[in-house]
Amino acid sequence: MTRAFKTLTYTPSVRAAQARYGSREAGKPVDPDSTTHDTLTTQVRGLIARLDHFFMASVGENGWPYVQHRGGPPGFLKCLDDHTLGFADFAGNRQYISAGNITHDDRVMLFLIDYANRRRLKIWGRARIVHEDDDPATIALLEVPTYRARVERGFVMAIEAFDFNCPQHITPRFTETEVSERSISQREPQDRP
Repeated sequence: MTRAFKTLTYTPSVRAAQARYGSREAGKPVDPDSTTHDTLTTQVRGLIARLDHFFMASVGENGWPYVQHRGGPPGFLKCLDDHTLGFADFAGNRQYISAGNITHDDRVMLFLIDYANRRRLKIWGRARIVHEDDDPATIALLEVPTYRARVERGFVMAIEAFDFNCPQHITPRFTETEVSERSISQREPQDRP
């Protein structure tokens, strides 16, 4: 767990709830001098590269949260550097709720789940929208040439904090590719003479 995560999320109300319900986190101080951006570790980068979807939360002008599913081929969410993520916004339902919310309030949260390995990663950051007319180089970085979907814009996110969370209640689920790979790997030793 990172200190930046605790600084963003352990508000006075959260600490009061932790104290009331007996959480061991309530008594642990947060060091405000250690709240710099978190660096994308090899572990985080590996998880991001494998996943084909995530959920993104934003907040509207009326204060209501909004959560949207984002999907694409594995690795469409890209690590642009040690503190920045980005992804191509593929053509979809044309509601533009996330895009509108981000122009009002750039704070977003990504929720990534690796069902097969029962892991989840939460990432907080500040997002900005990138258009091809304004920044063709960034859009080119975010494109996935093998994926036949039209890119409408890009989202680039400066990371404020991230945290891997408890796997306790994640039900393992597998993609068709994962099932196929596991079936092949389980058969291989038996097929050898």
